[in-house]
Amino acid sequence: MAKKNEKREDEEKDEEEEDVPEERVPDVMSKAVKGNRLLVTRDVVLEGTAPIMFDRFPGDMDTQLKPDQKMYFFPDGSTLCIPALNISSFLSAENTPSAPKVLLDPRKYKRIARACLNYVSIMSYVVDRPDLIPLTRNGKPIKFGAFDGDADKLSGAWIHCGKAMLLGGIPHPKARPVIPCPWALNFTLMLLPNNEVQETQIRWLFDEGGRAIGLGTFRGVFGKFKVTRWA
Repeated sequence: MAKKNEKREDEEKDEEEEDVPEERVPDVMSKAVKGNRLLVTRDVVLEGTAPIMFDRFPGDMDTQLKPDQKMYFFPDGSTLCIPALNISSFLSAENTPSAPKVLLDPRKYKRIARACLNYVSIMSYVVDRPDLIPLTRNGKPIKFGAFDGDADKLSGAWIHCGKAMLLGGIPHPKARPVIPCPWALNFTLMLLPNNEVQETQIRWLFDEGGRAIGLGTFRGVFGKFKVTRWA
């Protein structure tokens, strides 16, 4: 009888211990209430904290571009910009270092990345080109002139020369243009009503992703930014 009572007391103790909630570190990416119930539109400004490097893909692996051809321009050929899709990729890419892929649990990041792709829209304030976001400095669009040697006086752009290592350890020389600070991007972010991702989670990805990853190419070294407006 004594052994049965001891066993019953042990079971009751276990039940009491299971009823005690565990203390958890607050995590904005794992809120109990998921999704966003209303349409949210925000005016967003990102300000560079590191120079930004470009390496525009020409569309195939055979075409070789000059350094000035690796940047993004408006149709005028001189106003520098970033495609809105590049910022969408920052939030949603699964095959390159996006914010969800780098910052979140490898087993769970795809859900957030796909939600960002499905429900978050990035748009420029340029009416006739909502797909292109002007790169600005002190509130004015950055204009590119021409490289004289390895620098452009008008934009301050310079050419970074290095070597990328291909599969098998084969060195591949790379010459890529870099835009120095200060630089900024101003765009509209729209979050559609959904059951997957919240505005606070999107903001967290921009804040942490700007510090850790950034935009452009050679991210993690170049292209880092901070959010200076979210209104």
